[in-house]
Formats: sequence, C-alpha cells, structure tokens
Amino acid sequence: MYPHITYPEAIVVGLIQGVTELFPISSLGHNVLIPALIGGSWAKDLDVSESESPYLAFIVGMHVATAIAMIIYFWRDWLRIVKGFFASIAHVIRPAPGTNRWAPQDTDQTMAWMIILATIPVGIAGLALEHDFRVYFSRPILTGLFLALNGVILLAGDQARKRRIALDQRQSATDRAAADEELAMVPKGGGRHAAGQRALKEQEASLSIQSDRRLTQMGWLSAVGLGAMQIFALLPGISRDGIVMVTGMFRGLSRQDAARFSFLLSAPVILAAGVLKIPDLTGPLGNGVRGQVLVGSIVSGVGAYLALRFFVRWISDSSRTLAPFAIYCLVVGIGSAIYLAVR
Repeated sequence: MYPHITYPEAIVVGLIQGVTELFPISSLGHNVLIPALIGGSWAKDLDVSESESPYLAFIVGMHVATAIAMIIYFWRDWLRIVKGFFASIAHVIRPAPGTNRWAPQDTDQTMAWMIILATIPVGIAGLALEHDFRVYFSRPILTGLFLALNGVILLAGDQARKRRIALDQRQSATDRAAADEELAMVPKGGGRHAAGQRALKEQEASLSIQSDRRLTQMGWLSAVGLGAMQIFALLPGISRDGIVMVTGMFRGLSRQDAARFSFLLSAPVILAAGVLKIPDLTGPLGNGVRGQVLVGSIVSGVGAYLALRFFVRWISDSSRTLAPFAIYCLVVGIGSAIYLAVR
C-alpha cells in the first residue's frame, strides 16, 4: 500500500511548486525540504527520492500546469516563435532565390532554433541522469546546502550586474523610447480604456521583439551553453531560471534579456519533462491521487502565472536586485540543513 497524498498536502505543495518554479529559488529544492521539515505523514507521503511513490505522479501534473502557465503568459512570443519555426522549415523545403537554404531568415526563425538547440543538452542529461540525481541527491540536508549555494550564485549575478548597471539602464531607456515611437505610429480608435490596453500590449510586444533581436546576436554556441546550464537544476536546490539568468549576465546579457531567455528555455523543458512522465500519472502510481493531482496542478498553474507576472515586473525595475531571493536561499538553505542535522 503506497502512501496517500491528502488534499491539504496537494494545495500547499501545488502553491509552493508554482511560485518557486518561477522565482529563482528552486521548486525541486522546496519539494524536498518542505516535507522533511514538517515531518510525520508529510515526509512519508511526499518523498521525491522514493521510486514508487504517488508523489512522482503528483509532480508530473504540477510541472505540466506550470509550463502551461508560462506559455499562456508569453503566448504572443510563442506564437511568433512557433510561426518562425514553421517558416524556417518551409524555407528549407523551398528557399527563396539567392538565400541560404539552411540559414534562418529573421529574428523569429533564429530564436526558434536557438531554443531548440539550447534544450538538447538538458534533454539528454535529463533522460540519462534524472533518476540518479533524484535518488542520490534528493536528501534534505544536501538539498539545503544546494539551496544555500543557489543563494551564492544569485549574489554573484548581482555583483556582475553592478559592473554594467549603467549599460542596462541605457538599454532599457532606448527600448522604451523605441517602443513609444512605434506606438505613436499605431492608429488610435475605440474607447480610452480599450486604446490604453491596446497601447500597453503594443509596447510589451515591441520590447519583446527588441529583446529577441539582441538575444539572437549572442550566437549559437552561447545559446547552447546557456541551455546546458539547466543541467545543474537537476540538483535539488539549484534554480533552473536562476542559474541560466546569472550565467547570461556574466556573458554580457542584460538582466532582463537573460531572464527572458531563461523563461523561454524553461517552458519547453518543464513541459517535456512532465509529458514524458505522464505514464506515472495514468498508471498505477496515479491510483487514488488523481483528484489531488488535479487540485494541486490548478493551484500550481495559478501560482506560477502570478509569480511570473510579479518577477518580470521586479527585474524590469533597474533599482531592484536579486539580493532578497539570494538571502532567502541562504537563510532557508543553511537553516534547514542545520535543523535537520540536529533534529
């Protein structure tokens, strides 16, 4: 008889999963630490290192919900990128005269292939190493130490940004000016509220396109290198978005561009990891917990969407830093490791 996941456990863990997946504080690390800190039935029911636990089926649902929330938030960007992918395939089949059959023809096509290539390393590593990493490294004390290390990584990213904060501010001002110029050319019509909403969406779209243009200039190898950094997120406590964002900042990207690329990389990886594990949910491991999985996934998806909105606005403000997230990781990680060691 396998442990049972209760609805309170599903709601609490679903909310924590959704929020921590989009903040740079490691959702997997929290999935390991929270049950261990609470103890009792939580530690038994929610053991991520147990190979035959229904908790694995529960995590599948939460990951799929989180990925869907990310895709919904960036749906305009994904629509452009997916169109770019199919346009690049059409170009390979029937290239325009005088063009390179194998070269992407615009920013959207380039972004599509950069994301695809950048996800290959973590995809291979995930298939080969996910089970071993989960079983051997998902120990609560070790997870606490990894979470503290994640805090150090975020602090290092802040130090890297301080050396180029003036450049980031100039880039942000240039982007805003270009977006305002494009908006001035958009025909006005409809009510004031509708016009305001349309103007805001046009501005956001313009900023996204400008960011993608800069990202495509970093080159294929840099994109693959950033994608490969997601492998470290197989270690519970290391944030996928955090380590990609910090690495991008060290390679000269602005914080906003680095964060955007990390989010665009995360969605397909998280979704693919969830889809590949769907047999865990539909098979015997899902028996008796599918209702809890549904509730937890809904909470996770809503939490992820709201957390993403908050974090994107946070990093868009040049006066704000990653220090609060870093300090949180250091305090919770070290505190959890000490508490679990002496308990």
